[in-house]
Amino acid sequence: MDDKLNEKYTQAIWELTDALQEENQMESALANCLGIMTDVLDCEGGFVWLLDNDSDSVVIITCTTGMDMTGLSIPKNQGIIGRVISTAESIVMNGKIPADSPLSGTVETLGLAFNSQMVTPLNTPGGQPFGCIQMFNKKNGKKFGKEDRRLAGNMSALVALDIDDKGFKFPLQKKRDPIISLRGITKEFLSGENILRVLKGIDLDIYQGEFLVILGESGCGKSTLMNIIGGMDPMTDGTITLDGKDFSKPTQKELTEFRRDYIGFIFQSYNLMPNLSALENLKFIAEISNDPVSPEKALEQVGLSEYADHFTSQMSGGQQQRVSIARAITKNPKLILADEPTAALDYDTSIEVLDIVEEIVRNQNKTVIMITHNPEIAKMADRVVKLRGGLISSIRINMNPLHARELTW
Repeated sequence: MDDKLNEKYTQAIWELTDALQEENQMESALANCLGIMTDVLDCEGGFVWLLDNDSDSVVIITCTTGMDMTGLSIPKNQGIIGRVISTAESIVMNGKIPADSPLSGTVETLGLAFNSQMVTPLNTPGGQPFGCIQMFNKKNGKKFGKEDRRLAGNMSALVALDIDDKGFKFPLQKKRDPIISLRGITKEFLSGENILRVLKGIDLDIYQGEFLVILGESGCGKSTLMNIIGGMDPMTDGTITLDGKDFSKPTQKELTEFRRDYIGFIFQSYNLMPNLSALENLKFIAEISNDPVSPEKALEQVGLSEYADHFTSQMSGGQQQRVSIARAITKNPKLILADEPTAALDYDTSIEVLDIVEEIVRNQNKTVIMITHNPEIAKMADRVVKLRGGLISSIRINMNPLHARELTW
């Protein structure tokens, strides 16, 4: 190995070690490690598979690819993944796998074109595999080599040791049908004489009763994606399925009913009517909703019953945000969209707001999608989607989400 490549690989090992040490939530550490491996090995993407002994299957818990593969499972003896799980040895495949090969199953299941791939096991200290890391398609048509295999093996060994050391357990998620499915979503804007492509092909499924967090830097397309999901902004291209039905080109009437009955919004800037009391803000929403929750009950749920007659303009930021959440509850929607709801709040007030959001998801079985720039908040979520440059860069499952009051920043 030349000195330049050796330095690159050594740096990657240090970055991976830091990622494991700094994270107190294993799923987040795994996602960070997979991202490091994808970058240093110059791959199109990768997956972390974990073995669920109760179902004799392996499940994707995090991926670095634009397709939402989290939760996908295959029998533990299927394809190239099954071979690695059964032998505890890594496999490198350069070139397409023949259809009649016993290693072809994984490719068929994922529906991806794998021109090259490398799978390394995650072994216990005793050498028993409990999962594996799969990298696919070296960029520019390159092949996986001996040094790639050595580096991936070292990285996988570090990840496996950390998982074992922290006593990490994997509870298998039940298979569910999505309430909303996005496929190939693009969004373009005119910018002078140029076309600005903000979203470049988003595939994402959203499930009933889940807390989904979308992370990303400013300008990556988070708010645009949320506006499309919420019916506030039309997509340029792609398909949207709502409760199993095509909702790609809704009529104005269908769109109005969707926003009125299906979606609740929590805004960073609250968007309350300042000349109305807290209760009046909620009653206004209740009057135009199809199956509302009692405004008084909604205020009670956010701990503001005694402030029912106070004008929202006279309330603190945290109180206004709780009124905003109560307004979303009042609509009794199937899906709540929250756009940076804690961005303008201090830590203690943020935790109070997130505590209410947690209650809505865990005890009321509502689906919440939250945009945030704060990766600590993502540790509460069931799944975390990272956007980069208008594309999904990674998705991970949080198998043991933290409670709001366990978060620190």
